[in-house]
Amino acid sequence: MARASGQKLKLLYIVKFLSENTDEHHPASTADIIAHLEANGIHSERKSVYDDMEKLCDFGYDIVQVHSRLGGGYYMAGREFELAELKLLVDAVQSSRFLTTKKSRSLIRKLEQMAGKYDAGKLQRQVYVAGRIKTENESVYYSIDNIHRAIQENRQISFQYLDWNLKKELVPRNNSERTVSPWALIWQDENYYLAAYDGRDACMKHYRVDKMGKVEVCREAREGLEQFEKVDLAAYTNQVFGMYGGEEAVVTLQLPDRLVGVVLDRFGREADIRQMPEGRFRVRAKVTVSGQFFGWLAGIGKDVEVVSPDAVRVQYRGWLADIMSSMSDD
Repeated sequence: MARASGQKLKLLYIVKFLSENTDEHHPASTADIIAHLEANGIHSERKSVYDDMEKLCDFGYDIVQVHSRLGGGYYMAGREFELAELKLLVDAVQSSRFLTTKKSRSLIRKLEQMAGKYDAGKLQRQVYVAGRIKTENESVYYSIDNIHRAIQENRQISFQYLDWNLKKELVPRNNSERTVSPWALIWQDENYYLAAYDGRDACMKHYRVDKMGKVEVCREAREGLEQFEKVDLAAYTNQVFGMYGGEEAVVTLQLPDRLVGVVLDRFGREADIRQMPEGRFRVRAKVTVSGQFFGWLAGIGKDVEVVSPDAVRVQYRGWLADIMSSMSDD
């Protein structure tokens, strides 16, 4: 490297070295910094390093000088993310089902670089989870990016909707091509869903993003603004119960007081709850009546009673009876 060009890069090399190799427990001495610069073809002296540190601090870098008989030095104190914040981010990446294992590892490596070499190992120990189910759709990361871009640019998108086959492969459905107007991405039950307006059927629909292939941004402007403005996304997410289709209905459920947390987790703190005698309460909520909703009720067991409407009570009993009959001996 030519001496002149090396001197121009000197401050950048110092910042990179301090960011990657120092923290409050591991300061770098002036000799360490000079050795690093020399290894990259940049000659430096102690006095010039002192001047460089002053310039970097004046520019805004939070570099702390440690004075010690045992050997002081400099370390990068201010980082964009604290270690605790990076742990949260890495944990979210590792546990996200919509990201493939390969993409998760790539993102975690990038986050590790922001922690410095002494804390990078702490991130790995913090988040390792064995056997976590991950998506196999490698393009989902870029699908989400295209969806965001289409929303920002007020454009429609086209894509193929995918399904699993018996060979454990994601393949396009018959007549799988879709063109819709994307309006919002929803995170629900560890999956990403797209809420979009389908102009052909003139209604709002939802799609699992990890089952969307070949997502492309179209030139056509989005449609369905009027329909989307009528949607309360928070309520919509709670109503649909995992995004399974069905008819909407206002149901009244009765449960023991000890299960109020279960209800609030599902319907939110604004749920319409009324105290009843004998340690029980009732909740009224708009839900999408579907197998997913009935499965949630069955998970609670005999402690939950469908009070009304009668049609939903009948449907639930029939749903349970169908399951029992399918398990009976021939």
